[in-house]
Amino acid sequence: MRSEYVEREGVGRLAKITYVEYDGTEHVVDVPVGTSVMKGAIGNNIPGIDAECGGNRSCATCHIHGGVQWRDKVEEAKEAEQALLEYADGVDEDSRLSCQILVTAELDGLVVTMPESQG
Repeated sequence: MRSEYVEREGVGRLAKITYVEYDGTEHVVDVPVGTSVMKGAIGNNIPGIDAECGGNRSCATCHIHGGVQWRDKVEEAKEAEQALLEYADGVDEDSRLSCQILVTAELDGLVVTMPESQG
């Protein structure tokens, strides 16, 4: 279900993102537009995204599965991101590093799933 992104005084535009842990536990949070999906998780204490490098694209501990319905709404993974994903566990065609996905109004309603482990 899509919701309209909201704009709150002093906060700016927000997109609703659902983070799904490997065990199925869902966390639905508002993430500011312009923030990475990874920072949205870290800022809301979502378990399952470790982000050891702090979003500097030098590890793969923010690996997520984004789903086919979002592929055309996010920028394609660059070569450096693809290379890091080779070291991640449980990679599939919908795998991305959440530090490389910036939240836009178009991503309102995005659902991402975390793998069983990061690394």
